[in-house]
Amino acid sequence: MTNMSENEVGYMIHINRDLCTSCGLCEAFCPVNVFEMNDGPQAVRPEDCWGCETCAGQCPVHAIRIEASSAAKAAFADREKAAPLDPEIKVRYKEWSRVLRDVLGLRWHPVAISLVKAGAPLPDVPIPEERLRFCQSLMAARRGRSLMMPANRHACPDGTSILGLTPMPEKLASGELYILFHKLDSVEAAKRMVHERPCLEPRTVDATVVAPLSEAACEAEVVAIVAQPEQIMWLSMATSYYTGHRHDFHASGYNAQCVETTLLPMTTGEINISFGCYGCRASSDVGDDCMMMGIPVELMPQVIKGLEELGKKAIPQSRDKIYLPPF
Repeated sequence: MTNMSENEVGYMIHINRDLCTSCGLCEAFCPVNVFEMNDGPQAVRPEDCWGCETCAGQCPVHAIRIEASSAAKAAFADREKAAPLDPEIKVRYKEWSRVLRDVLGLRWHPVAISLVKAGAPLPDVPIPEERLRFCQSLMAARRGRSLMMPANRHACPDGTSILGLTPMPEKLASGELYILFHKLDSVEAAKRMVHERPCLEPRTVDATVVAPLSEAACEAEVVAIVAQPEQIMWLSMATSYYTGHRHDFHASGYNAQCVETTLLPMTTGEINISFGCYGCRASSDVGDDCMMMGIPVELMPQVIKGLEELGKKAIPQSRDKIYLPPF
C-alpha cells in the first residue's frame, strides 16, 4: 500500500503474510494509527504513514518493510527565498568551527541548527527525498550534510510536534506509547515526563534546518556538538571560564536532540547537555561513547574565547596527564 499526495513523501507498507503472526504489535505501536487488525494487520490509513518504521522495529518476526517511494512536487516550491547569509557571519561561523575542532580535537563538524518560523522566507538548503528523524538529520549534518526538513520530511511524530511543526499525536500526548515501549513505569509517569518537557506551539515552525557550522546558509539559533564526555567537559568549562558559573543541566534520556540539544538551549539561553535517548541511539549512528551539547548562538563568542584560553595550557596539560606519577 502507498501513501502519496502533493508535497508529501510516499511510502509503501509491505506485510509478509507468510511470516505475520497477527500479534497486533504494529497496530499498538504505530503512533499515527495506520494499522487495524482485521484477519491480520491491515494498513487502513497508509496516507498517514510517517515512515518512522516503529512497526517494523517492533515486529517480532520482521514481517513488515517500509519502502519510500519517490517524492511528489517539491515542498515549498513557490515559497519566498531568504537572502544569503551575511558574509561576515559566514566568516565568524567558519572561525568558530575551526576553534572548536582544533582545540577540542573534534572528529565531526559542529552543527548549526535553525527553525524556519511559519511563513518566513526559506534558506537555500536542500530538502531530502524521504523522511528522516530530526536526530538523524543532526547526525548527518555533523558528517557534512546540509538539510532543510518541513513537516513532511520528518519521520518522528514526537520530535516533529515538540519542535512546533505539527500537533502531537494522541498516543504520545497521553503517554500510552511510552508504556508500550517499557520506558516508564506508569501512564502517570509518562504524562509527567511529557508535561515537563518544553514544546513549541503547533504550526509555528515550517521547517528545521541543520548544517555544518562552517557551511551554514542561514543564521544559527543553536550550535550542537556531538563529542566524547571529556570534550563536552571542556565546553562546559569554557562557558564558565570568565564567570565560574556552575551549570544546571536538564537531561533525562528522553527526546535528546529535539528537546535537550535544541529546544532547551533555544528557549532558556543556556547551554545544555544530553546523553542521547532511546530514539536517537536506536535510529542513528551516534557512538556509545558520545554525548551532546547544545549552545545558544548568543553564547558562542564567550564559549570560543574561553576555549581558546583553556587550549593554551589547561587542555594540553590535562591530556598529557601531568599529575600521573611515572611508572
